[in-house]
Amino acid sequence: MHTHKPARRNFLKLSTRLATLGLTGLGFGPARSWFVTDASAAPVSDYKALVCIYLFGGNDCNNTIVPLDTTRYTQYQTLRAGVALTPARLTSPILDAGGNPYGLHQSLAPVNTLFNAGRVAVVLNTGQLERPLTKQEYLDPSLQKPSNLFSHSDQTLQAQTATSNSTIGGWGGRLLDVFGVNDTLGAVSVSSPAAFLQSGGGAPNVIPPGASLNLSGLNIYPPAAATARRNAVNAMLALDGGHPLRTAANDAFADGLQLADTLNNSGTVTNLTTVFPGTGLGNQLREVMKLIRLRSQIGPGRQVFFCSMGGFDTHTSQDGNHTALLAELANAMSAFYNATVETGLSSQITAFTQSEFGRTFQPNGTGTDHAWGGHQFIVGGGVRGGIYGQMPEFALGGADDAGNRGAWIPKISTSQFGATLGKWFGASPGELAVAFPNLSRFTTADVGFML
Repeated sequence: MHTHKPARRNFLKLSTRLATLGLTGLGFGPARSWFVTDASAAPVSDYKALVCIYLFGGNDCNNTIVPLDTTRYTQYQTLRAGVALTPARLTSPILDAGGNPYGLHQSLAPVNTLFNAGRVAVVLNTGQLERPLTKQEYLDPSLQKPSNLFSHSDQTLQAQTATSNSTIGGWGGRLLDVFGVNDTLGAVSVSSPAAFLQSGGGAPNVIPPGASLNLSGLNIYPPAAATARRNAVNAMLALDGGHPLRTAANDAFADGLQLADTLNNSGTVTNLTTVFPGTGLGNQLREVMKLIRLRSQIGPGRQVFFCSMGGFDTHTSQDGNHTALLAELANAMSAFYNATVETGLSSQITAFTQSEFGRTFQPNGTGTDHAWGGHQFIVGGGVRGGIYGQMPEFALGGADDAGNRGAWIPKISTSQFGATLGKWFGASPGELAVAFPNLSRFTTADVGFML
């Protein structure tokens, strides 16, 4: 079997070449099993997984969860005008620690059920910050703030890296690094290559739902013929043509084949009684559950996954589109949680949402525009259910508005959000400081939503 084990100093070079070739999808990337991490990382004695569900386009958090007290709901209904939800289109009230009532979008009824069971946390007004910012500080050009705000590409990268410095990889990948994870199934995207899982310039394995990573034509009869073909492929990949692009392509090809071997040799899993919806996200989370069940059978370890949905850039016709999107999200997340319960892994798996930004409180007609802070869900048996953080003041141009249309300045940073998950994942304070370089600038590293 052709293998290669580049030292860390060569890893970045290889990653760059693979990115140039576009070979990091479908498992054809620099596999994490060859990433040289800190040998002093303490081994783990249990199994845990984090599952990121990214909402591409910028989810309208203002219609995802709505305060129901008379004062704030009246402000909401007045300022949101044509995109405001009537009380009949909100779930039965859920309460924060102070007893204040909130309603979720009616499409999120399955999430509401899990919230009432104590398995969902809602984090209000979270987003990328380099440091805590007041409105006055945000307007001060001499103070550091996230770069290129309100840009899809820039804020997507910031949400997934927890920094404006994208060269250090994603915060999911960095969490794996502090544990010294060397598992081919450690970092996996089931949608598309994601900065969230990258580490030191490396890329995760990408395994779309239902995809086969086996090379066509190798599974022939008799077995000796199949072995001969595989050996011939390995021999071709081992040839050194002297050209760096050829070497990178061969190594990426070999990585994909080795990942296929890992999946084929990991055993089988029985069918679950939990039914996943046949939607894009439902299929992705079904694949994640399969990979978790395969990996968790091996023993202690860590996994981080990336799933995604698109379509949240709702500049027009928001109502119908957003209603359908949130229904897909809620039904898939509910099925996934039920599957973790069925497999006895609910306390070891945490799923959470992210999006590049929220959307303006003030609509632009039938839609909304790019904003900043948003509200996110965390679901799992290890979640301390409740509502965390503070809802922004519903005042256009007010103390919580970066402009004059309701672009909320976050009060909880992506670093704090990620570090809370990282602490549950088992990272020490020192390891969290490595995974989240900006964390020391904030008063607390633990928002409190994990047990």
